[in-house]
Amino acid sequence: MPSLTRAEAAERAALLSVDAYAIDLDLTTPNEEFEATTVVRFRCARPGAETFVEIRPAALHSVTLNGRALDPAALDDNRLRLTDLAADNELVVRATMTYSNSGEGLHRFVDPADGEVYLYASAGLDNAQRIFACFDQPDLKAAVTLSVTAPPGWTVLANGAGDRVAPGRWRFAPMPPLSTYLVTLVAGPLHSRYTEHDGIPLGLHCRPALAEHLDRDAEELFEMTARCLDRYHELFAYRYPFGKYDQAFVPEFNWGAMENPGCVTFRDEFVFRSAVTRAQRATRAIVVAHEMAHMWFGDLVTMRWWDDLWLNESFAEYLGVRVAGEATRFTDVWTDFAINRKTWGYAADQRPSTHPVAPERVDDVAAALLNFDGISYAKGAATLRQLGAYLGDEAFFAGLRRYFADHAYGNATLADLLAVFGVASGRDLSEWAARWWRESGVTTLRPVATVGPDGRYTAVTVVQSAPPAQPVLRPHRLVLGLYDRDADGRVTRRERVEVDVDPVSDHGQTPVPALVGRPAAALLLANDEDLTYAKVRLTDTELAALPDLLPRVTDPAPRALLWSAAWEATRDAETPPAAFLDLAVAGLPSEPDMAVFAQVMSFAAEVAVGQYLPRAQQPAALAALATMCERVLAVAPPGSDRQLAAARGYAQCADTDGAGTLRDWLAGKNVPDGLAVDAELRWALLRRLVVLGAADVSEIDAEAESDRSAHGVQHAACCRAALPDAEAKARAWDAIVADDALSNRLRLAYAEGFWQPEQESLTGPYVARYFADMPALAARRDAQMVNQVAGAAYPRYAVAPATVEAAQRLLDRADLPAVLRRVLLDRTDDLRRAIAARAAAGG
Repeated sequence: MPSLTRAEAAERAALLSVDAYAIDLDLTTPNEEFEATTVVRFRCARPGAETFVEIRPAALHSVTLNGRALDPAALDDNRLRLTDLAADNELVVRATMTYSNSGEGLHRFVDPADGEVYLYASAGLDNAQRIFACFDQPDLKAAVTLSVTAPPGWTVLANGAGDRVAPGRWRFAPMPPLSTYLVTLVAGPLHSRYTEHDGIPLGLHCRPALAEHLDRDAEELFEMTARCLDRYHELFAYRYPFGKYDQAFVPEFNWGAMENPGCVTFRDEFVFRSAVTRAQRATRAIVVAHEMAHMWFGDLVTMRWWDDLWLNESFAEYLGVRVAGEATRFTDVWTDFAINRKTWGYAADQRPSTHPVAPERVDDVAAALLNFDGISYAKGAATLRQLGAYLGDEAFFAGLRRYFADHAYGNATLADLLAVFGVASGRDLSEWAARWWRESGVTTLRPVATVGPDGRYTAVTVVQSAPPAQPVLRPHRLVLGLYDRDADGRVTRRERVEVDVDPVSDHGQTPVPALVGRPAAALLLANDEDLTYAKVRLTDTELAALPDLLPRVTDPAPRALLWSAAWEATRDAETPPAAFLDLAVAGLPSEPDMAVFAQVMSFAAEVAVGQYLPRAQQPAALAALATMCERVLAVAPPGSDRQLAAARGYAQCADTDGAGTLRDWLAGKNVPDGLAVDAELRWALLRRLVVLGAADVSEIDAEAESDRSAHGVQHAACCRAALPDAEAKARAWDAIVADDALSNRLRLAYAEGFWQPEQESLTGPYVARYFADMPALAARRDAQMVNQVAGAAYPRYAVAPATVEAAQRLLDRADLPAVLRRVLLDRTDDLRRAIAARAAAGG
């Protein structure tokens, strides 16, 4: 399928103005297809000109333009030429369309729990045309009216408020101008809850299999939705513009959520069916607030083209964290952002595929998909937090209010945003924006201090450096935190000093005269309060003392920054992985934030041990982490988040000596008081037993039989792929690369379970198979699936130069699809880092 180019979109936008879509869908037809009739009314600036409309049908039945029949056989792939346009036009298209199992277009799912069918539309990035005929680009917004025929027992949701006008027949209120990628519907025998807040109808929806779990959390979800709406109204001075606000939790969703106005779709893992930590609830609150921010950033005002994707995602990421922290009970969400999201951004910004937050141009829609990454989300959000610190909240939000007023129901660009910020702040932000948003790469901040014989600073300088490939230094408004031990041995902040780093005047060396003559601190932390975006380095002395210092730091926020600094130094092979593991063993027992605990455990077990340590050193390192988790379990309050986080950590790290404990817990024996061994924990325990060779396929089958849910099916697939058995590996690999009947989510589950550090000899032959089989998979499947599955199936534990060489041979091919090339570049760069880390570890 040809991907719409930037030039084609600009030409079509100059020619057309789209007034309205009237879409009529019949979801009652048998098999894997549905019927779609689309009426498009649009104007043409040059009568007599020609253009094209996009549609991807199973069968195109008829096309009528201004009463003139067009030949359906003229459809070329997904494009149908429209010639001899009038000033005012009506296009009528009737087609049979195909349901998908890929989470794109109109996704069809049969729930194993009840055998019922559930549908949802995911129209983003070239996928609206899989549902209805359209001019599929973000700047041709139009009013949308939807009608749907469905089985009589179904509920149907869409962007607008809907009425059941006859058995199975639904009509939805017209929506104000929308981009095509934001049109949605959700349908099936849904379970729903409703309320209203401030005149806005609110709804929550899921499959009946999750009803009891949604009902349990409905009050919390409604409360956070209401509070976030109130806070956005305060910040933006512009009311929510799309009538009702439904939130639907749907199966096999590719993204975390999607911001369809009036009907947000979420992956249904956010309906918690098992015990979760407060940190996981906080993550859900952030996602709710993130998607709500999109109602203004993306839905009300939409980027003109995908090169300004960040105008949607960076703002939603920043405001999602900020508003969740200000409007809900989860006031500590910036700590999770520091250790989780920003680490994602730092990693993306150091790979070969790095790009600016606001690239100068994105040539086509396929290229735009690749930019849904840690840069457009996390880095962009961090730069906005830095901009807020630089301008102050008053000017920042005054600019945003003007942005909404000027561009409501239309489209905007970076230039439009800079214009309103310039007026609001009275500053020319062009140089600031050029360094932060038009240049890629992450800089490093390092405080350098000299101390006199009296123990006081004689000089302190903040040194900023940039990698040779991205040599741009940036302005930073940041805080230096000075931390000391108190009489009880706790490490607390003595004082804070604000510093403005100016790359033009100080050339990367910013003196801090305010600290001269002050007593030297035990820890001098650059970017305390995490206001800017930069890697932070500690001195060698501080790094060496960190296993003693970090457990004594009382504030979770600086602890997260210290964990991040230690991890970045490990990832850059500046410190050996064993040092990070020693820090994890020393620091996690006192870690107060369970989001940080979980992320550090993931770094430690999956990366530092599984990839960065030589194979011979891995068993002892895992044993040390498992022992640490046992110590935490021994003292954790029954039923606490700490207990649950430690139990999950133990399930990650247990060796054959610990297999008996895992098996006891599965059998309900010797379970720590208060620990709920529920469905999700049971699957985690069983997966580890499978990897260790202590459980077989019969036990997987038995667990799947007792958990006959969609999530149970996925967990079972992951466990089957993890079996240390040649035949099981062969079946799993075939599922990953050849079974196109599988949904994206099931294929991803097989890929996630396949590679295990303990099974290196068993999976060795599949290293070559990966590089041989991925091009054919990429040629058959859509870009989103390739992006996810090719990444998960990459042989990440085959840490050897031969793997890099095999990857490079494939990368040397000129015919690779762009999405596969991007996955290979990034995963192979990670592998090179693992090789460097093993060298630092002496392996």
